[in-house]
Amino acid sequence: MQLDKMVAFYKTMGDPTRIKIISLLANKPWNGQAIAEKLGLSAPTITHHLKKMRDINVVYERRDKNTIYFFLNKSVILQQNESLRKLTIGMEESIMTVTKEEQAKIIENFFTKEGRLKNIPSQRKKKLIVLKYMLEGLVFGKKYEEKEINAYIQQYFDDYATIRREFIINHFMYRENSIYELNPEEMWAK
Repeated sequence: MQLDKMVAFYKTMGDPTRIKIISLLANKPWNGQAIAEKLGLSAPTITHHLKKMRDINVVYERRDKNTIYFFLNKSVILQQNESLRKLTIGMEESIMTVTKEEQAKIIENFFTKEGRLKNIPSQRKKKLIVLKYMLEGLVFGKKYEEKEINAYIQQYFDDYATIRREFIINHFMYRENSIYELNPEEMWAK
């Protein structure tokens, strides 16, 4: 599936009303007036949403006498889901294919001989490897105060706030009331 089609699909479907319409149409076809009544919206509003959904081929219509019924094009939704799944599997595989030797080379390139981080990698894959390396001295299950985490990070890098934020953003750590704790590895960004 082309990238522009995927973007158009997810952009269009990123609306709560359209998601509600899909949930209605998943079970049976509906006419526009019935959808409007069910969702408590005006008929022109529903018409607007259905037009947007027709443009990306998520719904199609059939006329029965004077009534137009809308049907969900399930194959398009399944196709988009499969495209996104393949894309994310490709991302996971590209990260998981880093060998121990490549990881060691990345660590060697980004850390000085004294163990200080030279700079934060801009490439996500390398950044995650560097962050995981920096976490090795922390104990799973132990709760750390913010000043402890800051001091720990400063062993590696002076900008402790940025690294601390990266730990949280990438789900390596959990923070609540300025107390930090390592998340289980299953939750870590890959």
